[in-house]
Amino acid sequence: MSDRISSDHPSVRTVRATCTETATGVKLEVPADDRDAFPTDEVVRLVLEGEELFAQIERALTGDELSVPGVYETPDSARDPSGATDRLPEWVDDHDVPLGGSVLIDVVEPEFLYGCRAPGETVFYDAREPPSDSLSEIAKDLEDG
Repeated sequence: MSDRISSDHPSVRTVRATCTETATGVKLEVPADDRDAFPTDEVVRLVLEGEELFAQIERALTGDELSVPGVYETPDSARDPSGATDRLPEWVDDHDVPLGGSVLIDVVEPEFLYGCRAPGETVFYDAREPPSDSLSEIAKDLEDG
């Protein structure tokens, strides 16, 4: 069984992102000052409402900002969301986050596990170690192959 860790634990870094509208829904924009907390152009695990899902962290076309353009059920859907259901708009609606409003992104395990919550909320995450590099490579090869 994995350990549970709260969003206000000292080991959890919290980044304030901004919810913005896109042509197809919403995305979370991460300020340039906090980009070091995220791997660029990589798929990470992102927890919404206790459910571990997947998101690809993308670099902005201009500037140093990063964004989370969507949250999906599988790593493949996060890489290629065509035809997949983006879970982020529903989460934003359920938490009454307005466009231009803040969403807190918790860095539970850097470059591996993140979580979203509305300001003022405390949530608990199942903290666990990321797979070893060799296991990650095997899994990626299987997904790509």
